[in-house]
Amino acid sequence: SLSVVLLLSVLSLGVSSQPITDSQHLFSIAVSRIQNLHLLAQRLFSNFESTLQTEDQRQLNKIFLQDFCNSDYIISPIDKHETQRSSVLKLLSISYRLVESWEFSSRFLSGGSALRNQISPRLSELKTGIQLLITANQDGAEMFSDVSALQLLLRRNYELLACFKKDMHKVETYLTVAKCRLSPEANCTL
Repeated sequence: SLSVVLLLSVLSLGVSSQPITDSQHLFSIAVSRIQNLHLLAQRLFSNFESTLQTEDQRQLNKIFLQDFCNSDYIISPIDKHETQRSSVLKLLSISYRLVESWEFSSRFLSGGSALRNQISPRLSELKTGIQLLITANQDGAEMFSDVSALQLLLRRNYELLACFKKDMHKVETYLTVAKCRLSPEANCTL
């Protein structure tokens, strides 16, 4: 779409000229994109929860606490203090992997093809932008059919939406901290 081309051209221009100041612009775009995706994830999760009976919701909450997200294999900071201590490149790399982990899984989110058509391009744009930020910020310092089937489907939708919301929140946090770190006048508290 035209917005993808526009974003890529803006991002490409930012990387090719002055990496530090333009990097701030790239971060602003990336943070804005992830904030939109995080809000979409929250809205999807809330809409899905509102369709559930109270007992179903309680049971899913109990079950979900025992399960893990498909992205839990990605090693990431465990708290805000570790996030603050992580390098910009590490935060960008983790963010990239989290976004990448949703490119395939987002196809299975409930809400129909119109919803998936909103999410997939946004994830792709964000992944491209984060890759450009990684490139711009690399300086060699770091590399790095029955009732049970219906219940299973309900549970899987709940898990996917909850994990999507959680991971988009992580990426939003990591990109915000990384952007803040590169801005000397910013107060970098979470």
